[in-house]
Amino acid sequence: MRLRLASNGWLSIGVLAAGLVLAARPVSAQLFRPFSSDARHILEGNWQSCRDRDGQYAERVYDHIVNGVPKFEVHMGPRREFAIFNGVQDAHRDHNSADNLLKPYIVAMDAGRAKQRWEIPALNLVFTVTLAGGSRTDCESWFVLLEPLEKTSH
Repeated sequence: MRLRLASNGWLSIGVLAAGLVLAARPVSAQLFRPFSSDARHILEGNWQSCRDRDGQYAERVYDHIVNGVPKFEVHMGPRREFAIFNGVQDAHRDHNSADNLLKPYIVAMDAGRAKQRWEIPALNLVFTVTLAGGSRTDCESWFVLLEPLEKTSH
């Protein structure tokens, strides 16, 4: 499992430079805390995105690679945007593109609550995101669960 930070098309060098600059900050603007309650889950945890000093929300990208073969990438953010793309690439992808397998890609708010569940049969995935308590206008906290659509027995 590899997590990489992507923000407005920055590549690895830009991310490294930004990481060095942001290292002095007391709290990270983007944070993913994995949970390990079920080994069958591909990605499970809490993802938080806060507004950076420049007013922008960055995003977190998870590359899913199995036995050295890149399968797909999951984009969390900015804010309420989510995306899943077939394959893995270094260049940032537009969440509004036809290649994004999540429709709609922006999670709607309803009375301060938000939840979305997508089924992606082409990749045998179910992706569920739920806005967590404690979210506010400058930070949003999400519970994220990515799991196989059809679970296999071992």
